[in-house]
Amino acid sequence: MEKPIFPCAEHPQSQPVSDEAPKVGVIYNPRSHGNRGADFDCGISPQVHIAQPGHREQLPVALAEFAARGIELLVINGGDGTVRDVLTCGAKIFGDDWPTIAVIPKGKTNALTVDLGIPAGWSMQNAIDAFEHGNRTYRHPIDVDPLNENSSDHVRGFILGAGSFTAASQAAQGAHKLGAFHSGAIAVTTVVVVAQWFFASRANPWRRGSRMKIRLGAQQALMEHSGKGDPEWRQMLFASTLETLPTGIKPFGHLREGLKLVVVDQISRRTAMLLPVILRGRYLKNLRARGIHQIATPQFTLEIENELILDGEAFPAGEYRIAQGPELEFVTP
Repeated sequence: MEKPIFPCAEHPQSQPVSDEAPKVGVIYNPRSHGNRGADFDCGISPQVHIAQPGHREQLPVALAEFAARGIELLVINGGDGTVRDVLTCGAKIFGDDWPTIAVIPKGKTNALTVDLGIPAGWSMQNAIDAFEHGNRTYRHPIDVDPLNENSSDHVRGFILGAGSFTAASQAAQGAHKLGAFHSGAIAVTTVVVVAQWFFASRANPWRRGSRMKIRLGAQQALMEHSGKGDPEWRQMLFASTLETLPTGIKPFGHLREGLKLVVVDQISRRTAMLLPVILRGRYLKNLRARGIHQIATPQFTLEIENELILDGEAFPAGEYRIAQGPELEFVTP
């Protein structure tokens, strides 16, 4: 098995740099869609150290070694799932004092880099140059903590969903198999969701959703229900701290900053017909009365009988505390 970390100083193409060069740590995921079959040239600087963890369990070791080296820039080469794993494993290592982060969009979906305005062809050299001469964008991830015993550990990411969002995630995997990636996969999935909501009966999993309870804020006030459909069920929950989503969809309406969620009750077909307008961010009266709730909150508690999805990975049914995480600084062009 390869060593999890090797410094580029050991690479024969490495070039000497000045003492001013930033210390850079790179998490390179060779399994990411955009990295398959690609050789990674690390001959950039002896100040650049690259980790290629073979398994998620190796990530804490790599990140701890980066922390010991005092890196100033952490480059994540992969998709949204790689970002989720790095932020999750790094929580105990960096706490609230993370290095500046750069993301190279190499996954099947790269929602975070869409929000950050990172171009598809961005390279590690571009990221290092931007660290010194580019811009900074600040985002808070979502922290997900299970409240059940014998459940999964703390995880951290940017896009969370439940109810029919789980079926939508499976549809996105189908879109990948058909060759649709990035924003194209999001577009295909959105069309499928709207079609299912319009044509399916409430017995269909897409419209039935999941039984869930949502309590808002530190006071855990039980979230209201519109009365559309079964009051114990919600058709879908979608939450994110991103401000710009792929394909330009705006499910949160005018809400932009911080932790936002949209919760959909078992809405009527007439309301489902309005979804294309709602997803463009148009304001409509009586949206909550129709069964669509757009909310900003620093935290909420979710009790759900089915899986929830965080950046493409499924987590078991149970009760979770979902909150806005620490502010992270990202390098942008």
